[in-house]
Formats: sequence, structure tokens, C-alpha cells
Amino acid sequence: MDEIAALIEPQIPALRRYAVALLRDREAADDLVQDTLERALSGWSGRRRDGDLRAWLFTIERNLFLGTVRRRGRRGIDVGAEALEQVPDPGADPEAVMGARDVLTGLDALPEEQRSVLLLVAVEDLSYAEAAQVLGVPLGTVMSRLSRARERMRSFLETGRTGLLRRVK
Repeated sequence: MDEIAALIEPQIPALRRYAVALLRDREAADDLVQDTLERALSGWSGRRRDGDLRAWLFTIERNLFLGTVRRRGRRGIDVGAEALEQVPDPGADPEAVMGARDVLTGLDALPEEQRSVLLLVAVEDLSYAEAAQVLGVPLGTVMSRLSRARERMRSFLETGRTGLLRRVK
């Protein structure tokens, strides 16, 4: 068990960072990471020994996240007291707060497939091949989704609009 802990423990900060980026709720992110670790430990004997441990853990976490999204879609969004914690500190640099809010809003505007690949590659520093393995898609799909995600984020940060709607004459 100590051997397993030594392999998994260094991955926890990255799993948590990815969970917070996906959920925007630290408590829910901690729960997701805990569920991920629980699932990983229970399925440890079925893991491919020659496979990438990091990609395997991110795959478990993403699949659990998608299950949460599906359940939330049926149940509706729960907004609790933790929403008050997200109110920016009035003493903070307003420009930095607005910039961070713009990035988060832009990420929220991305389709889940593009947001996931952008977070895995840009934030978690996974290679394209590792991201493809986590997402269960071909390498070319990762590259095209990442390209579209970067373009949409660039456009959103320049104009403040998501660009999802087109004007039809």
C-alpha cells in the first residue's frame, strides 16, 4: 500500500487543480479528487502496468466529473453559501480581478470538450498524446479542439463575446 501511495500522492495537487478548474468550487473539487482516488485504489489491480498513471487518474477524474455534470443537468444547479466566497476582495487590484473573471467567463463559455482539452494541455501541462489518452479521442481531435478553444478564448478576451451567435441576413 505504501508503494501505491508513493505513486499516487505526487499526482494529487494536479488532480485538485484540474478539479477546481472544472467545478469552480473547492469543496466539490475536493470531493471529486477523493472520489477519483477512491476509484483508483479500488481499481488498482485492473490498471494497465505499462500505462501512464497520470493519464489514468485524469481519465477517472474526468469521467466522474462528466457524471456529475449529467446529474446536475437533471437536478439543476445548487448555489450555496460558498458562492459568497467567490466575491472578489474590494482591496484587490480591480484590473487583475476583472482579468481573472474574464478568463473564467471565457472558459465557462467553451464547450466542455474544448474546455477539458485546454485545461489538460495548458494548465496541467499534459502532452497532446496524454490528453488524447485521458479524453479517449485521437491525437488530431485533441489538436483541433485545442486550436478552436484557443481561438475562442482569444476572441472572447478581445471582444468580450463568445462568438457563438452569427448575424443572419
